[in-house]
Amino acid sequence: MRAALTIAGSDSSGGAGIQADLKTFAALGVYGASAITAVTAQSTVGVIESFALSADLVTAQIEAVAGDIEVHSTKTGMLADAAIVEAVAAAIKEMDLPLVVVDPVLGSKRGDPLLDADGVKMLCTELLPLARVVTPNIPEAEALSGVRIAGDEQAREAARRIHGMGAAAVIITGGHLPGRDDVTDLLFDGQRFSLFRTARVESRNTHGTGCTFAAAVAAHLALGHDLPDAAERSQRFVAGAIRHALAIGRGHGPLNHFWKTPGA
Repeated sequence: MRAALTIAGSDSSGGAGIQADLKTFAALGVYGASAITAVTAQSTVGVIESFALSADLVTAQIEAVAGDIEVHSTKTGMLADAAIVEAVAAAIKEMDLPLVVVDPVLGSKRGDPLLDADGVKMLCTELLPLARVVTPNIPEAEALSGVRIAGDEQAREAARRIHGMGAAAVIITGGHLPGRDDVTDLLFDGQRFSLFRTARVESRNTHGTGCTFAAAVAAHLALGHDLPDAAERSQRFVAGAIRHALAIGRGHGPLNHFWKTPGA
């Protein structure tokens, strides 16, 4: 069986982070292993508190998993601080972890910061050069590139700049771009741009969409799909999970990661 490793924070509400990643891996037929970077107290309404684990403990988790289980792809999410980013990058290099999908989690849907300023710098210099693909949403792409994205041309420029930081490829997900009936995800591999479109699903239950998309890309890469195919399949998976989302909680409810499963 193919296996993927997620390195990310824990979401106590179960909609994002490690929990969303493992649900996505399971839904797509990939065995999921995890290394937890931080524990958060959060709900569908927002993040109440978070606590970063020690960088040494994060490293120990990665080494324990990768030293025992053959990992076919790797996904990173919330990394909390610069020490953890540095440790994760070092472990990826030391353990030669394959097909790294970097979800540059900078903040929550409500705007709560989930990576400090030094961590963002470390992510750009140490982790992005190891990425097979980095998957920022519009606000994350703006923060990383310094480009204000109002349309396709600005998204292309942002993708060029992020690619210039060393990532082999960039997917800017378009769900945060307002005023459109569809969602357009932009893939740049350093040579050409590819666009993937799907109808926009109007729903307030979108907690964990970024985590789920990146985890789906990692799962499809682990299964042997090339990156454009993985991007397109992941967009369809997320759209379906939003369409069948669960009305749980008082805020932004979680996706239904098992929407394809009979009886779900």
